[in-house]
Order: sequence, then C-alpha cells, then structure tokens
Amino acid sequence: MNHARIDWETTEKNHLAPYATQSAESLGRRHPEAPHPLRSCFSRDRDRILHSKCFRRLEYKTQVFVNGMADHYRTRLTHTMEMTAVGRTLARILKVNEDLTESICLAHDIGHSPFGHAGEDVLADLMQNNGGFDHNLQSLRCIETIESPYPNFQGLNLTWEVRAGLLKHEASIEGAELDGHPIGPFQSLEAQISDIADDMTYHAHDVDDGLEAGIVTLAQLEQTEFWRMAASTTKNRYPNLSENQFLRATIRNLLELQMLNVIEHSTQTLEKYAPTHVREAMSTPKRAIDFTPDMKEILSQFTAFMFEHLYFHHGVADATQSAVGMMRKLFLHYIEHPETMGRKARARIENEGLWRTACDYVSGCTDRYAIEEYKRFKLGV
Repeated sequence: MNHARIDWETTEKNHLAPYATQSAESLGRRHPEAPHPLRSCFSRDRDRILHSKCFRRLEYKTQVFVNGMADHYRTRLTHTMEMTAVGRTLARILKVNEDLTESICLAHDIGHSPFGHAGEDVLADLMQNNGGFDHNLQSLRCIETIESPYPNFQGLNLTWEVRAGLLKHEASIEGAELDGHPIGPFQSLEAQISDIADDMTYHAHDVDDGLEAGIVTLAQLEQTEFWRMAASTTKNRYPNLSENQFLRATIRNLLELQMLNVIEHSTQTLEKYAPTHVREAMSTPKRAIDFTPDMKEILSQFTAFMFEHLYFHHGVADATQSAVGMMRKLFLHYIEHPETMGRKARARIENEGLWRTACDYVSGCTDRYAIEEYKRFKLGV
C-alpha cells in the first residue's frame, strides 16, 4: 500500500523548523473527512483551490489595468501565481510549510471584485448598511459557502489553517477566533509570508505594467530611492545592457532586494524569540515576517509614488472609474430585478438575503462579464 502522505508528514517533522505548521497537526476541517492516502491536508487544499471556479475567474479580473486593455498586463490570476512563487521561496528558506503557504497565496484574492480595489470600494459603499464588503472576508466566504461542488458538505471544506490564513485583518483584533481557536495576535508564519509576498510582488510588478503602458517613465522612477537601489545593483552586475534589458533586470532586483531584506530580518527575529511551536510563533512580541524599519520607510515612499504616478493617473483611473460606474448600476439592477441573476444565485436569496446575494454575484463577476451584463440590460441608456 502507498503511504505517500504519511511519508511526507514524516519529512515535514524531520526537516521543517519547530515553529512551522505541521500537516499532521492540522486543526482539521469543519466537516470531518478521512485523510487522503497520497496528499497532505494542505496539498489537498491547494488542489481544491486550483480546481475551483472562483480561482479560474481571476484570469479575467483587474490587477491595475482593466482586463482586456492589452495582452501583457497582469491580471488578478497572474499576480496570484507570481506572489505564490515568492511565497514558496520564502517558506522554503525559512523552513516552514510550503504547501500551506501556497494554499493561502492561491486563495487570498479569490473573493476579489472585478475592476480591482476601486471595485472593492464600490461594493463596500453599496453594502455599508447590509454587512459591508471586504475581499479578504469574501475569499473566505467563497471557499466556505459559494463554491460548493461536493455532495456531503457546503463549501470546499478547507483546513482551519488555510481559512485562518485569509483573515489577516481580523487576526489583530484582541480575542479573535475561528471555530474556537485563536487566529492572533499574529497569524501563522505561513500566513504572514503570504501577506508580505503579496506586497513584495506588486511593489515590483505593478511598475513593470506601468512601464509597459508608458504611464510610468524611467525618469520618474529615478526620483525614488527604491528604484535607485535596484538600478545600482543592475549597473554593478551588468554595465552594458540595452535599455529594455536594464529595465527587466532592475524590476527583478526590486523583488530581490525585498526578498533578501525579509529573509535577513525575519531570520533574526525568529532567532531572537526562538518559538518552538506554531502557536508561539503567532504570539511573538512583534511580527516575525517583516521588512526592516528602513525598508518599510523606503517602500512607503515608493507606494506613495505609485499612487501618484500610476494608480491615480488618468490613463488608469478614468478607465477604472468608468468600469466601476457600470458595476454600481449593475448591482442596483440586480437588486431591482433579482430574477436576472443566475439560477444558483437566485436560490441563495432566501437564506442569504437579496443584498448579500447580489454582492456575491457581482463580486464574482469577471471584468468582461460585468461589462457584458451592463450592455445586455442596456443600463447606459
């Protein structure tokens, strides 16, 4: 008989750090299931996320540029894949659970609305008197309620550790729990890695898309300390590059600088506090996976630059505001005409209420589907 899962759990016990989350010690699933003979519980979660419809829809959701504006701009899916790669690298170097890290990374944005953070803001405004909207909580809602392909339980029935990993804002609330288990004051190291990998990735890759679009210029970037640091590394390593090669290498260095900073600082923090169990790692005096204070300041300045020169640039903001204006009208159309939502959505109205159902439906739309629905109902007339 094949004992691949048991062998892997033994490998984790022998090779992961004492503060890592062990598959064999998972707090389990809300609906008990027999362990899979071949896969660890977290690799099983990863596969359930990858095979879900809400994950596939990320291909057509905005990262920075509204989907369909050009072929090479990142979507919510490509962003997720890139941050997952960063997360796995950090997890491997810090000797924590790669499968858990990957699962949290892959699921972190599946509840995101169409049209990026502007779309999230519109849904939060529309739902302010009906329970609100937050894409992190919506990701949890997707895997617990909306995505439900199995015959014996609702949702994907993922492990406690993956579900808790999606609650990054709630973890800091004193006494916060999930199914009776505390999720803070800090999250597991695997969840902390997922959180910082998200930041690291868009710090580098949103620049790439901005340059591709011609919205952000090299001259503007040279005004920032973060870019100058990365560019200096490029010039020292490769003094004779073409402009395109220089830009590509420097964007890679934006990511590498962050990676090295996080690894060094986090290693020092973990050595200082020496947690011997995942629960101790969640209760260290300060967050274990983090940038140094100096790097935080540099990145804060760079983020402000990106808002001014990319996110609020009229070439991005105008298209996004036009799109979210359509989304707002579409949401209100579904409130007035719930019969025009999909069959599965309509079936949830009795239990979930009309406003939450409409919110679920619109947040699940891809950019292009929301635009098609807006046109189909002639809401611009």
